Amino acid sequence: MSISSLLRPASALLIAFGLFATPAAAQSGARCHNGQSFDQFLTQLKQDAVAAGVSQRAIAAASPGMVYDQGIVNRDRGQRVFGQIFTEFSGRMASEGRRVRGQQLIQTYAQAFARAEKEYGVPPAVITAFWALESDFGAVQGKLPTLRSLVSLAYDCRRSEMFRQETIAALKIIDRGDLSPAEMIGSWAGELGQAQFLPRHYFDYAVDYDGDGHRNMLRSAPDVIGSTANYIANGLKWRRGEPWLQEIRVPANLPWDQADLTIKHPRSKWAVWGVTYADGRPLPKDDLPASVLLPMGRLGPAFLAYPNFAAYTEWNNSLIYSTTAGYLATRIAGAGPMRKPATPVAQLPFNEIKELQQLLARQGYNVGKIDGILGQQSRIAIKTMQTKYGLPADSWPTAELLARMRGGPG
Repeated sequence: MSISSLLRPASALLIAFGLFATPAAAQSGARCHNGQSFDQFLTQLKQDAVAAGVSQRAIAAASPGMVYDQGIVNRDRGQRVFGQIFTEFSGRMASEGRRVRGQQLIQTYAQAFARAEKEYGVPPAVITAFWALESDFGAVQGKLPTLRSLVSLAYDCRRSEMFRQETIAALKIIDRGDLSPAEMIGSWAGELGQAQFLPRHYFDYAVDYDGDGHRNMLRSAPDVIGSTANYIANGLKWRRGEPWLQEIRVPANLPWDQADLTIKHPRSKWAVWGVTYADGRPLPKDDLPASVLLPMGRLGPAFLAYPNFAAYTEWNNSLIYSTTAGYLATRIAGAGPMRKPATPVAQLPFNEIKELQQLLARQGYNVGKIDGILGQQSRIAIKTMQTKYGLPADSWPTAELLARMRGGPG
């Protein structure tokens, strides 16, 4: 969901230069739009919106804000996902202050949370953790005109069709009477409100929980609560009554190649392999499927990730973000703080992760973009190479693996 929530404020200065594009800069999108200028493209987009059911009244109201902004495109082109390790990121984002504030808000809006849990089956802590990470409970929602961001990214060639659809959805929100164009202020990537919904999610899943006739996720806490629950339940297919993430202890002889989000076993099998809860209590010997998640390899924190954890990776496919969101939800729900690793977990520096990706790619592995960022494709390739070398296959890049790969093909 949130394209920009992990990126603040790294690109904050980009927009200080050339907020509105020169004619030459604005032509960069013409190559993927049959040579159309931005104005021609915008005319066609408005026609598409009318065909999708948007009224001329809504389009007329929105038109003054539908201008091209090269600064937005620069931000999108220049975005860099963070390179922090999980314990650093979660320590900052899943802070004690956010745990306490989340619990306070659950009490303050007890009626809305109770209604949301009854209607959608999503626990208050799950809703509140996303609320915390996306906007610090509404304090940081972005300061840029949404329509300007959307049409600029729609004209740019990188994700044109996606943002064309998001622009039409934003116009539908205006047409429905939820927000006026002037109220649509959010992140540079066009996300709106305290849960940072893209317009299509806003249009499809926002609900009026305070009874004022509008779905206002910018200012109404009940609307934020109900809408977030609706999206998690119906958009992300939350399984009512099931857990999402639990911290565990793993034995030194765990079959590490089985520790992967793509591999699920019943809790009874993990128990046979010596996995316990973090406090040492045994796991239930039942058939509930779960994966062992090691965000920092076998020496770092360990979690059981249940089928509901897929809602987190669907919300944001960054493993560090999704694990942090799930962990913060457990803390708000009453779980204790995460155990600290017995010894510091070594992390390869950015340039060495990038070198490792290059070496893996030369041997035919798909690591995605060679960018020094440990994404899911890189983790899968690392696990495969660890298995080849007889190393613990925990998907964590180590100096030993890099040294072996520098020595030549495995």
